[in-house]
Amino acid sequence: MPSFEQRISKLKALKSALQQFSQDLCLALDKDYGKRSHQDTLIADVLPCIGNIDHTLSQLDSWMAPCKRNPGPLLSSSTVEVVYQPKGVVGIVTPWNFPVMLSIGPLISAIAAGNLAMIKLSEFTPHTNQTIKKMLASCFSENEVVVIEGEADIAACFTSLPFDHLLFTGSTGVGRMVMKSAAENLTPLTLELGGKSPVIVADDVDIEMAVERIIYGKSLNNGQVCVAPDYVLLPEGKEQAFVDSYCSHYQKLYTNGIDSDNLTGLINKRQFERIQTLLEHEIAVNSKVVACHCNSISTDRQIMVTHLIVNPKVDSPVMSEEIFGPLLPIITYSTVEQAIAFITARPRPLALYLMSENESLQHKVSTQVHSGGMCINDCVFHLAVDDAPFGGIGESGKGAYHGKEGFLTFSHAKTVMKTDAKAHNVSQLLGPEDNEFKRAVLASLCA
Repeated sequence: MPSFEQRISKLKALKSALQQFSQDLCLALDKDYGKRSHQDTLIADVLPCIGNIDHTLSQLDSWMAPCKRNPGPLLSSSTVEVVYQPKGVVGIVTPWNFPVMLSIGPLISAIAAGNLAMIKLSEFTPHTNQTIKKMLASCFSENEVVVIEGEADIAACFTSLPFDHLLFTGSTGVGRMVMKSAAENLTPLTLELGGKSPVIVADDVDIEMAVERIIYGKSLNNGQVCVAPDYVLLPEGKEQAFVDSYCSHYQKLYTNGIDSDNLTGLINKRQFERIQTLLEHEIAVNSKVVACHCNSISTDRQIMVTHLIVNPKVDSPVMSEEIFGPLLPIITYSTVEQAIAFITARPRPLALYLMSENESLQHKVSTQVHSGGMCINDCVFHLAVDDAPFGGIGESGKGAYHGKEGFLTFSHAKTVMKTDAKAHNVSQLLGPEDNEFKRAVLASLCA
């Protein structure tokens, strides 16, 4: 049970290490990707962790405080409080797309709750892994935080360990296997998965504004983001306006197409070929495909610009699989009710985006459509809110972390009832003997 002061000291040391190693992390991720925008690394990997630590430092005292509860009339001679204890050793499984944020972010919550941690890093980010190991070794001993590397067999072994809590970030398919493995040890589990996160563009909204917000979320890490917009639901008749606006904005952001310094490549050949296969299928079936820049693709360098796909078949691979890359299908609808029905007929997404100024529609979508999280007139930035939970629902995940919810996820909330030894105890009232006084008291309590 580390003290408040010990936890604060560890978090401050971690923040200092992140600041010290920020440039090294940018360079390492650039090597792992072949080309990774330093801006993407700083904005989406490093800075969220620093902000998370700052928020945790300011709130940890109140989170750790025992929470007083009402014992109720039957136990009026007792006091009750909930004490938050560390669970023990937390396992963290990290994917390749944001290896800093998705390893250090959960670690911050685990440390805040007083735990030790073991982190399994992705085999696809070897240079970044070495930098993370060096960074963590500068502020933690191996008795506090251990970093593990290895292929799928090591990951399977890791998730089979009897952790006191396990957090996995990755695909829904692998998440199912992790959940089965954790079940053997009855290990409490948080699953941060993915899915097809939709955008509803309502009829009332300005197309330029919608495109400006969508394009950032889709371009960050070149679409390799679990909460990236996966497809857009657009009113019929606005397809060309949307395509024209998107291409215009994109070309201003990435003036040289695939040769733009701020455009990130795909992580490896396997991922590039997966995206290329999805794209080639749409071209082969004569879908309308629009590259957002004429300098659009390099197979050798494993990089491509965003490609818009207008009205693909709803059972096509690009509409059946999570894209996780620079392809953006556009599906048109005649009524917004039709758009909502399209989403609710499918697995619950990790994120949901609504572009509309209609408050009635905003309320309807936010209360009636399930998703892990939601932005109205924005994209992906809900993930950056330190004082709110992040997590999925259904096939997009189980449980949440960030902020106070992260502290609670990695803590055991233990009820502690204390009764005055000299007071009349409820057991005297509830004993097996029967009398008129007991009947009268129980009758009054049940009234």
